[in-house]
Amino acid sequence: MLIKTLTVGQIETNCYIVTDEATLQCAVIDPGDESNTILDYLEDNKLQAKYIFLTHGHFDHTTAVEPVRAETGATVCICRGDVGQGHYLFDPPEGSIMYGEGDIFHVGGLTFHVMETPGHTPGGVCLICENALFTGDTLFRDSCGRTDLPGGDIGQILQSLKRLHDLPGDYEVYPGHMDSSTLDRERRFNQYMRYAVEKC
Repeated sequence: MLIKTLTVGQIETNCYIVTDEATLQCAVIDPGDESNTILDYLEDNKLQAKYIFLTHGHFDHTTAVEPVRAETGATVCICRGDVGQGHYLFDPPEGSIMYGEGDIFHVGGLTFHVMETPGHTPGGVCLICENALFTGDTLFRDSCGRTDLPGGDIGQILQSLKRLHDLPGDYEVYPGHMDSSTLDRERRFNQYMRYAVEKC
């Protein structure tokens, strides 16, 4: 598994391209902006994008969805909780998959598991692939997603942080913004996660 991080847009969103090196199939996670940068990487490395996985529906994670989808033919996946909400600027194209808790997707030899983690938005998800945990705006290094925007819920995000804390084993954490981390590190040092464990 090869994970490429492209930091795109004014809000510096992390777009991840996760590739099965044996087949060159890949998934694009949160193409937030700069579609040309994303498409150039796919073309330069001869990659076939099978899915566009969205961790949630905010504009800074979805702005480049349509051009990437149109160019690659990849299927867009988003949680139903973030579809049809007036405070979101993204409506998934026809043929998109509404995914949710426990859903499994295969990209070449890679397997992605969907975990619903609402709180930042009603339809926030995390994606697990091997030892990688893509957390969107649910969990950041030393922090978590804000809940003061429409659809945010502090109680839900604390429950989601507790669920992440309780996952067995350790993972490399790839968040929607800022630097990567590990789940063990966040268990020890992330005050929001520690508070969630105490309260939930």
